[in-house]
Amino acid sequence: MTVQVNETNFAQEVQQKDGLVLLDFWAPWCGPCRILGPIIEEIGDTVEGVTVGKVNVDENPVLSEQFGVRSIPTVILFKDGQPVEQVVGVRAKEVFLALIEKYKV
Repeated sequence: MTVQVNETNFAQEVQQKDGLVLLDFWAPWCGPCRILGPIIEEIGDTVEGVTVGKVNVDENPVLSEQFGVRSIPTVILFKDGQPVEQVVGVRAKEVFLALIEKYKV
């Protein structure tokens, strides 16, 4: 399951969470984002112990600017509310799974 994260619920869904949050910064008009979307959804549906969320950059420009998102898709992994890794562009599911494993405790 993926959570829609926005400027209103960001603190609750990301900053105040213990553990890992994988956040996909995307836009509906972005072709590469549409390719990456199902990969992110699958991770959200199948990987235990990580919260997976999506941030629409058009609707949440403050969050995009706060984390320096210049190109989409950009995926940021947070641990205990702090960003620890950032991946820009479409990547294989295994890349994200390896990141999650790297920071799992």
